[in-house]
Amino acid sequence: MKEGWRRRVVITGIGVISPLGLTAEKTWEGILAGRSGIGPITHFDSSDSTVKIAGEVRGFEPEKYLPEPTIRKTDLFIQYACAASFMAVEDSKLTREEVASERTAVVIASGMGGIPAIEKTFYLVNEKGHRRISPFFIPMIIPNLAAGMVSITLGAQGPNTCPATACAAGTHALGEAFGYIRHGVSDLAVAGGAEAIISPVAVGGFNAMRALSRRNEEPEKASRPFDRDRDGFVISEGSGILVLEEFERAVGRGARIYAEIIGYALNSDAHHITNPAPEGIGPRRCIQLALKDAEIGPEKIDYINAHGTSTKVGDINETNAIKAVFGEHARQLCVSSTKSMTGHLMGAAGGIEAAISAKALHEGIIPPTINLDHPDPECDLDYVPGEARKKEIQYALSNSFGFGGTNGCLIFKKWEG
Repeated sequence: MKEGWRRRVVITGIGVISPLGLTAEKTWEGILAGRSGIGPITHFDSSDSTVKIAGEVRGFEPEKYLPEPTIRKTDLFIQYACAASFMAVEDSKLTREEVASERTAVVIASGMGGIPAIEKTFYLVNEKGHRRISPFFIPMIIPNLAAGMVSITLGAQGPNTCPATACAAGTHALGEAFGYIRHGVSDLAVAGGAEAIISPVAVGGFNAMRALSRRNEEPEKASRPFDRDRDGFVISEGSGILVLEEFERAVGRGARIYAEIIGYALNSDAHHITNPAPEGIGPRRCIQLALKDAEIGPEKIDYINAHGTSTKVGDINETNAIKAVFGEHARQLCVSSTKSMTGHLMGAAGGIEAAISAKALHEGIIPPTINLDHPDPECDLDYVPGEARKKEIQYALSNSFGFGGTNGCLIFKKWEG
């Protein structure tokens, strides 16, 4: 491969399972309607918890995607990943035979893996002893088993990896897959994230950090990024998976192209295990690196799908990072946090938000930020409050930042074919 040679990478398939719906179409409809997917917790008895709300996936039927023996052997995050992956492949109009190749990568992130299975097994051991542990317990909980199961089921024999980088994991998965195709390692990739941790331990752990919203009486208003009255994020679950394809291959087979990925970067704050570095220094550098990778200036970006979790420090730091990178152009940007509707899907967030960014470019509609009733004075950009906005955009940026100071940014370009 000659120095400086980079292949183009496009998005040809999208699969989503989210609190807004069991398909990409239903999720997108909910986004455009400004509908919240947050509600009371039903996955476990939350009566003794100060947090009683979450973004649960409702009505999911794993038997539509997997045989019963496989369902019994897999945790929910793996089932979500499989379902979203199969939908993404179907959406791409690729056959299973075309996907079953040594040139197909599978990169599916999970920030926390099978915590519910760990909880259930712990109680089982306490009650009935260690001999009752399932031989499938370990495969149920390992984060990379989502990618593994998808790879096995599809017959994809290329790179098979799983970033586990907290809330930036889904973006890192897509960035890694993007790199495989760009540099000729793979021609095709099934990539994104999956998470299913609405359980007593996970909710209790984040609650102990005072990271979660306790607006239990108004769950649909609990996730309120950039709003003065926000009191934390809302934990959610689901999966967002994209099919990425080498440009000439996609065009040659007449594929529908949602958008092109043109830039990716990741870096570290190197500051604190949970708190971001002051003034958004890490995210600022990450955005700048992504722009450099995309070989475009900051003035080209039209829309930013913000990390925007609905935490005070995080929202302010991201706003500061955007203003530092974009200068006066920051006032021309549309910035929205779709977590205001989906909640925070942790390791799956980057996958779903990349899908939303691609749809925004493809359809010329910018998603809103809901619940932005009283903007924080320190968050003073155009966050597209309340309603989706019809607007043709050429370039979009998607941000993801995670515990440990890890950051990831993807840049997308509208497909003009």
